[in-house]
Amino acid sequence: MIRKKEGFQGQRMIVIPRNILSRKCTKEALLSPLYITDIGYYPRAHFHHRKRPQGADQHILIYCLEGKGTVTLKKVTYSIQAGDCILLPRKWAHEYSADEKDPWTIYWAHFLGSSSDEIAEKALKEWGGHKTFLPHSPERLEQFERIYQQLQRGYRSEYLAYSNMNFWSFLSSCIYPGIHKPGQANQQHDAVDQAIDYMNKNLDKMLTLQQMAAAVNLSQSHFSFLFKSSTGFPPIEYFNHLKVQKACQYLLFTSLRIKEVAMQLGMEDPYYFSRMFTKVMGVSPAQYRERKN
Repeated sequence: MIRKKEGFQGQRMIVIPRNILSRKCTKEALLSPLYITDIGYYPRAHFHHRKRPQGADQHILIYCLEGKGTVTLKKVTYSIQAGDCILLPRKWAHEYSADEKDPWTIYWAHFLGSSSDEIAEKALKEWGGHKTFLPHSPERLEQFERIYQQLQRGYRSEYLAYSNMNFWSFLSSCIYPGIHKPGQANQQHDAVDQAIDYMNKNLDKMLTLQQMAAAVNLSQSHFSFLFKSSTGFPPIEYFNHLKVQKACQYLLFTSLRIKEVAMQLGMEDPYYFSRMFTKVMGVSPAQYRERKN
């Protein structure tokens, strides 16, 4: 069997010149946290195969659109099918191949930057491993195309900035594939996402911890632990933050008096509302409205 690194009909690939990386991407504050080093698209990549015993210098993201393949990371082999996305951390020994009978079609990118290690760690934590399934998203593929097409135009500072700023968003859609759809809970944080949706639908009420836990069918203690572990805040404090966020909108975009804003948020005591608002925002509701106006 003939194995190939590149050279597939219809393939597209951009390798950013290394002098551009060293002169611009690693030194400019806007680009240095995260930047693309290589990016491409391989359709029906018959006999595609790469083996890097020492790993790559960059993190590698591979998203399989169609077909099948395998990826081996430090002697652990992953089966890759349509919809699977896998992250190969930099310096990790790896090998990957397209399936002989049903070769994969893949979008891929190599990336680096001062924040790249943390981003890779976050992906592995959110996915619970190196591989995840991404629901089909035309928006995600369109964003990849925008990034690719802009880099294809060359390496002016604005092209690099536009492409790499979009790459932040592209990566976030891979790491958090469900978070951009309000009302649809991310499977990994199902109960927490459902609770936040429930809070947002009931900002005009004074919900209790018991009501929140019951809404997601959990005990109060387990719900509190789960919620704080995921968000960093106790449920009631998070709910109050959402109320303050909504209060800011009322103060900016309506002529409601502060007492009326409090009532819209289920608070009969305007002094309690003012104290809560001041604690969160650092200024009183009246000062917030005055400053913004």
